[in-house]
Parts: sequence; structure tokens; C-alpha cells
Amino acid sequence: YCCMTLKGVTMNISSTTISPPNHTKSCEPPYDEENPLPLVVLYSTVLTLGLPTNLITVFLTFLEVCQKNVLGIYLFSLSVCDLMYLGTLPLWAIYIDRGHRWEWGSLSCKLMGYVFFNNMYISIFLMCCVSADRFVAVVYAVESRGLRRMRHAVIITVGIVVVVAVGHVPVFTMTEGDSEKMKEKRCFEPSDPSVVVMGLNYARFLIGFFIPLCILIVTNLAIIAKVQASTGLKPQAKIKIRNLAFAVILFFLVCFTPYHVILLLRAINFHFSNGKCDFERSIYTPYTIALGLSTINSAINPVFYVLMKRISPGDTWRNSSIIPAA
Repeated sequence: YCCMTLKGVTMNISSTTISPPNHTKSCEPPYDEENPLPLVVLYSTVLTLGLPTNLITVFLTFLEVCQKNVLGIYLFSLSVCDLMYLGTLPLWAIYIDRGHRWEWGSLSCKLMGYVFFNNMYISIFLMCCVSADRFVAVVYAVESRGLRRMRHAVIITVGIVVVVAVGHVPVFTMTEGDSEKMKEKRCFEPSDPSVVVMGLNYARFLIGFFIPLCILIVTNLAIIAKVQASTGLKPQAKIKIRNLAFAVILFFLVCFTPYHVILLLRAINFHFSNGKCDFERSIYTPYTIALGLSTINSAINPVFYVLMKRISPGDTWRNSSIIPAA
């Protein structure tokens, strides 16, 4: 991120005002020391695995939606969202392979960044919806007959998409995406921050990560507790449901925690760096790893669809007096 150059900077100090730090010098990450191959291979692998599995999942979940399955709406939307992001991976892979040079113009850079941000947070919120839906079906079995409606699921899904899409419109105004105006042609690289970006980083950590994480933990732990207390389930079924609940939480932590922790650290460092670039350069390698982990989300989501269907509360407890059919 931009750091203040100490030499040659004149700060006019009066009795009433002190000018803020001038973050004008770019803290260029060590691109020359980076090996692009691992990230290019990761993007290629995610695309190769994620494209066919998500296409299959879109078809299967569409059939579930036609059968009035509430869970199918969330999973169908999740797969469509992932397909949109997977379509951007070839450009990101070429960009990394060319030494972080974006050759397709500023508008395409901002559009690809917009799709990336939207995919991540729509996916996160839809994962919360899936867990919340299962939570209602298990913990509030009787009441869920009135709560779990197709219309409610559609409204919630559309609301999530609209809110996330509108919330990331500032991406198109950020100078970090003006690749044509940069000599190096960077596209949303961490060496070019701004107050707007830092504000979004705080919001993304709190609203897009921490709150959803709390929802996932609370709902899945409640499901586990309810399942363990049930006398209408076989021990093997209890183990499967418990393992799936833990897997959802673990998957979320692995894919999204490193990326959002680094966002938070960068935002904090922006205010206290005093013009030093040491932190920004040292955090770049962990940042690329975290970015790669967040990408894996698009390839693994279909796996969770299969597990959700095989171990869904409605199907598992269809013959039980505890849970109605999903």
C-alpha cells in the first residue's frame, strides 16, 4: 500500500490543524521474487475441477428447485455464482503469468474485480442461508413447516445478490483498478491503497466474514446438539450429520479466514505505518496464499451440495417424527 515519503515532504503545521500522513509512495510487492507457477496451477486446477462439477450441480439443483425444494434454491444460486467467477480465472491466471501486467484495459480490470468480490460474499451469505435453513429444519421442526417456503428463499437470495452487488459498486470508482493509467498496469494489487479501500476492508471483515462465521458456528453446533439428543436417529446417521456440520465450519475457516485476517491487518497498518513499507512487502506472500485458498471455494461447493443432499435433515429423518421432509 501507499506509504509516505519522508524526504521532500513538507507538512504545514498551524495552531489548529496538522495535515494527515500523505500515502503517495507505492509499496511495491516483491513481484520479481515471486514464482507465478503455483498460483497459475492453482487457478487452472480450480477451473478444471470447478467448471464441470458446477455445471452438473446447476442442473441437479435446478431439478430440486422444480420439485419445490427450499434448499435447492440456495444451492442453485451458489453454483451459478461460482460459474460466473470461474469464467474470470483464465484472465487472472494470464495476468499472474505475465508478471502482474493487465493488458485488457481498466474497465475489464474493474469488472473482473467486481465479479471476484461479489462471488466471494454472495457465496459466504448463501452458505449461511444453507446452514440457517438446516438449523430451522432440525431445531424448529414443527415451526419449519411455515418458515421454510420457496417464496421466502427466493426473496432472501435476491436480496443478498442485490445488497452485495450494490455494496461493491465503489469498485468501479477505485483508482486501484485504473490499470491503463499505471506504467506497470497493475490490477487491484495491494501496493495501491486508498481510504475507500481500507473502509471496505473493515466492512468486509466484519459484515462479510466475522458475522457469517458466527452464524455458521451457532447454527451448526445447534444442529449437532439436536441430533445427538435425538432418539429417532441411528448412531451412523448422527455421525454423518455431525461430520458434515464440522466440515462446513472447517471449510469456511480454511478458505476465508486467512484472506480476511490479512485484509484487517492491512487496514490497521494503513493508519499506523508512518510511511514504512516493510509490513506490506512481508505480507505479500501470505496474501497470495490466502487469495488462492479463497479461490478453492468455487471448486469445493459442489461437493457440499452432494453431501447436503445425501445427509439432509429432511431425507435423513423422513421417517422420523422429528423432522418433516425438506
